[in-house]
Amino acid sequence: MATIPLPGPGWLTVIAGLFLLATEFTWAERLLDFTRRHVKRWTEWVGARPVWVRLLLAVLTAAFVYGVVVVVLHLTGVPGWVPGWVPLWH
Repeated sequence: MATIPLPGPGWLTVIAGLFLLATEFTWAERLLDFTRRHVKRWTEWVGARPVWVRLLLAVLTAAFVYGVVVVVLHLTGVPGWVPGWVPLWH
């Protein structure tokens, strides 16, 4: 679950894990069905909105991801391989 807020394919790994668990466990199959229904509803809802709403959602999502990256870098430190011109603190 640590991959969800961190940069990278967080939800993808969780859903892939659910696919694997659903082959063996009923609870995982129910959770996967629940997830499918809600992702489908969300996708349909966003698709029915005007372009400006979709752009606003994209900007808010990008701002959230940027905020998570900044907080993670602040808590864990900026890796040494990041060039000095990148606007982050060391």
